[in-house]
Amino acid sequence: MDTAIIRTRLQALREQRQITQDALAQALGFKDRQTLSAIELGDRKVTADEVVQAAHFFKVPVDYFTDPFELAGEGRFSWRQTNASVKQLDEFEVRAGKWIAAYRHLSRLKGTPVNSSMRRVALTSKSTFEEAQAEGEAIAWAMKLGPNPAKKLAHVLENDLDTLVLHVDTFKGISGAACQLGQLNTILINRNEAPWRRAFDLAHELFHLLTWADMAPRHIEGSKPVDAQEKRVETLADNFAGALLMPRPTIADMIARTPLPAEAQLPKWLVPHAIELAVSASALRWRLVALGYLKKAVADRISDTSLRMPQSEEAEQPARFSKRFAEVFAWGIEQGHVSARRAASLLGITLDDLALVFEEHGLKTPFDL
Repeated sequence: MDTAIIRTRLQALREQRQITQDALAQALGFKDRQTLSAIELGDRKVTADEVVQAAHFFKVPVDYFTDPFELAGEGRFSWRQTNASVKQLDEFEVRAGKWIAAYRHLSRLKGTPVNSSMRRVALTSKSTFEEAQAEGEAIAWAMKLGPNPAKKLAHVLENDLDTLVLHVDTFKGISGAACQLGQLNTILINRNEAPWRRAFDLAHELFHLLTWADMAPRHIEGSKPVDAQEKRVETLADNFAGALLMPRPTIADMIARTPLPAEAQLPKWLVPHAIELAVSASALRWRLVALGYLKKAVADRISDTSLRMPQSEEAEQPARFSKRFAEVFAWGIEQGHVSARRAASLLGITLDDLALVFEEHGLKTPFDL
């Protein structure tokens, strides 16, 4: 087991339980606090006997410190949700933690990169919304997302930037999350939501991963920000996401092909073009305002009801998790690093469902049913 993970979990549990270094050092039989401090700083390795003593002191299984398929005191999550209970979020975070920890562990064994490449963005909480839009367009260009970024964003994040994108079944009200686990970045997306919502959530969570150091998001983001600072950060994220998904050249070309109609006919123009871009008609409306193609007063007069997206578009579902994620699990099972039953248990599905996950991604099932 990685000793760095053990010390990280030890320190996290100590802080969670509000135990001082002096108290834990004494419980572990150290002569002074400096020994424990050296362990937490990575200057001294923790021994197997000390891990057992720590487990006894905290009344947790030894696996809490050693199981590579668990997240314990590791990882920072920011959940995007509406009316989900704290209990549901806590339960789902534990489940998601197992997925991400297992992927990290198996990827390291396989030699697959787990250090995400992240572009730098020049944004702070004091940045203007126009600056956030400019950065969104710049990131879309740097990632070579083309004229329709929503179609390629998840693929490019996983395959070019080694950022895990998981489309999963969540509790009602949970749209998704961003997670940082060391150098591994992960975005979780509720695959049961409409395509335009999934795309916007993905771009929104990318903003948080890019700006985490300067604008760390709240652990739980609600539909209504709790204060002015959070509201501003979330608005910056929305402006970034809108510009990334709807770059200026794409909108200019779209309007050149089919000019904007009179005000009464705008909904009939917005909806099909939004479907083409895999964004919501409402998001496209406000992007047109930001680019100066539509006056705000006109946009305000367009009813949300008239911009409702067709149900058929909302019925589309991506395959569970992701192909890269499934490939790593298939390899782990084939090589004997994890049993099929353990893999299914980690993912919270049956063996039959696990076989279907591999099938959904065009992979051979690495076990016999």
